[in-house]
Amino acid sequence: MSFTVAIVGRPNVGKSTLFNRLVGKKLALVDDTPGVTRDRRPGEAKLIDLRFRIIDTAGLEEAGADTLQGRMRAQTEIAIDEADLTLFLVDAKMGLTPVDQELAGMLRKRGRPVVLVANKAEARGSDGGFYDAFTLGLGEPCPISAEHGEGMWDLRDAIIAAIGEEKAFPSEEEEAVTDIDLPISDDVDDDDEEPLYDDSKPLRVAIVGRPNAGKSTLINRFLGEDRLLTGPEAGITRDSISVEWEWRGRMIKMFDTAGMRRKAKVTEKLEKLSVADTLRAIRFAELVVILFDATIPFEKQDLHIVDLVLREGRAAVLAFNKWDLIEDRQAVLAELREKTDRLLPQARGIRAVPISGETGQGLDKLMQSVTDTDRVWNKRVSTAKLNRWLDTQQVQHPPPAVSGRRIKLKYMTQVKTRPPAFMISSTRADALPESYVRYLINGLRKDFDMPGVPIRIHFRTSDNPFEKKKRKTR
Repeated sequence: MSFTVAIVGRPNVGKSTLFNRLVGKKLALVDDTPGVTRDRRPGEAKLIDLRFRIIDTAGLEEAGADTLQGRMRAQTEIAIDEADLTLFLVDAKMGLTPVDQELAGMLRKRGRPVVLVANKAEARGSDGGFYDAFTLGLGEPCPISAEHGEGMWDLRDAIIAAIGEEKAFPSEEEEAVTDIDLPISDDVDDDDEEPLYDDSKPLRVAIVGRPNAGKSTLINRFLGEDRLLTGPEAGITRDSISVEWEWRGRMIKMFDTAGMRRKAKVTEKLEKLSVADTLRAIRFAELVVILFDATIPFEKQDLHIVDLVLREGRAAVLAFNKWDLIEDRQAVLAELREKTDRLLPQARGIRAVPISGETGQGLDKLMQSVTDTDRVWNKRVSTAKLNRWLDTQQVQHPPPAVSGRRIKLKYMTQVKTRPPAFMISSTRADALPESYVRYLINGLRKDFDMPGVPIRIHFRTSDNPFEKKKRKTR
């Protein structure tokens, strides 16, 4: 992207609405409640013929540095300093407030390019607020409607005038080639080749868990900077924010998500939107790190989250955070291992790592477990090996006879990866008991070294040409 733009303003002036308009997707949560956005969210914007990187920020308010609003303000100021241009939004419908005057003074002192934007200009009675914006001393305001898409040509011209045509339209030689997220096919060819795992491809990882488990603190420790808003308050994170960094030369795209409480406790509209955003992040990710609070592990909600991730078919790794607060670590570790095996039978062999996001303990081991689990999630087993294995399993433990007729498992092949899914051709597949399916899944885990990932088995009944024909009577 040629340049970076930060959207700033007091709460509830439409910053996230404009952000969604420019990126062309509903990435940022939008609600009438002031202060919805808390972390700074980056995106790739398109405005007519302009292409640039844009950052959505929290509403600026006057507050102490040790308060939540103060920490939000610090994150916004970092975004302003990183950006080449600032879009300063004011509410033309409501008019100027003392906070707008203070923010304008702060932007003037920084001496960076600023475009003054009068949002909600389509509303009746917005003319007064539009003309008042001239008093801020930031030039002529640009009237727009972020919700309805009005005034986008004027905004484009204002950005070019502020940033300069040379920077707005870089030459082809200077413009960097950006990475494009291409859809990844889960299908694999049905042959006897077992493809090698590509440990250089980018990896998408989502961090999920209950509120106040330490998700944002963990990501900040990975990045080595205070990129995400943190604090002792539960439920600080609302949007699913993605950050990119490298681990041992491999690009990692990590998603911070909102904490997930029990469904019965989620009653407010804003929290429902946050949880829905977390679910989208889980579906988009390839691997999910489920963060437990080691001081109070295996709450009922923790188990629900693990089950949700596995039902979505994602690879998962458990991380027991706040390990620095545990005193008798050997005893607690043994207890956690026992509970993991007993309470999560559907994820037998799942990797679990004790960590501390505060001190950085165990983070390298956690990332190694992440890549190892992703390798299993992408595993491909040849058809020849599967059929030899299927014959052995039937000899050791034959399928049960139903109504006096033995069920025959004839042929097996892997139909996809991510997660590993297999197809078995059999007679009377609908009569095969669930216990025997679990026996096959556990055997696949053990014999082909596929611990901790979801495994799917589908059955196909071969057609019997004589099944529907009536016996002729003499």
